[in-house]
Amino acid sequence: MKLLSVDDHLIEHLRLWRTDCGRNIRGPARRALRWRHAADEGPMIEAHSHHERRQVSTSREFRFGVQLNWAASAEEFCARARRAEDLGYATFTVADHLDRQYACLPAVLAAGFATQSIRVGPHVLANDYKHPVVLAKELATADVLLGGRVQVGIGAGWLRDDYLRSGIPFDPAGTRIARLEESLTVLKGLWSGDSFSFRGDHYQIDIMEGFPTPAQKPYPPIMIGAGGKRMLGLAARHADIINISVNQSTGVRDVAAVMSSDENQAAGINQQRIEWIRDAAGERFDEIELGAMCFVVPTEDRQAVVRERAQMLGIAERDLLDSPQWLIGSPAEMVDDLLRRRDELGISYLIFFDDMAERMAPIVEELAGK
Repeated sequence: MKLLSVDDHLIEHLRLWRTDCGRNIRGPARRALRWRHAADEGPMIEAHSHHERRQVSTSREFRFGVQLNWAASAEEFCARARRAEDLGYATFTVADHLDRQYACLPAVLAAGFATQSIRVGPHVLANDYKHPVVLAKELATADVLLGGRVQVGIGAGWLRDDYLRSGIPFDPAGTRIARLEESLTVLKGLWSGDSFSFRGDHYQIDIMEGFPTPAQKPYPPIMIGAGGKRMLGLAARHADIINISVNQSTGVRDVAAVMSSDENQAAGINQQRIEWIRDAAGERFDEIELGAMCFVVPTEDRQAVVRERAQMLGIAERDLLDSPQWLIGSPAEMVDDLLRRRDELGISYLIFFDDMAERMAPIVEELAGK
């Protein structure tokens, strides 16, 4: 069986599961989640949620986000941002890569100007692509211009091809992570509005005053994407939100290669990641929002799809079902999984690719803010 790269996977994902931008979703969804397969021209399938009376053991409310990295036109991109806002999503994000996608921060600003209340931001900035002094000014300016709606997603940088093709040195992971930690110190220092100096191994700042300062005080919420122990520890010390990813140490987009690595499929690895965060965060653990970005596969035959995807990815079926990065099944099964993961792992902030924004809207209505 051919193993798909992430781009191939998403093309297949779109081909099999794309809907016609919401025309198949009708009526109130709070009590009945309605679903229709893209290829099905027959009657709608209704799946009634049985969680209306369920008491959830965590106080962290669900939030949901949409990610879109490119559109055929500026009008379409801004319309998709507005649609995410209308559907009740909390955030609209853009990735930061150097291949065929929009430049991250201009796209974030465009989405912000096109909307009224939804938070916008990068998911996530590669720290090595911009000096933190420049980044601090750009992000603070965006936050001011958008009235305090920026969410700052940032990571150490991981995609090897971005580095090699651009000529940016692809340093060892430890160096990139140490550089990110210094960068976070610089960002927060410049956002304070006070005179700031810093001497580190990677950055030296000499009596700078950050201007402007962000509209949000003391600074916009910081989300760090992390999957390995060292990155999760850094995120636990610095982040307001941690986007728990798989370990990206392979530096490639091949989903199968990443998911099948020992660091990502070992039994109990998801719970272990939470323990790493808890240990490093100490008393601030309860202040951190935990999230994940999900590949969504709607289906009324979950067992068959899980079997096929697990074989494709080279992992156990149970590990696939437990992975925060995958959401497979009917609406009721997805609601079950999201509630279970919040109970067991504390994950309450989920981001979906834009092609699934309409399909997941009933679940967003069912769970957001609860």
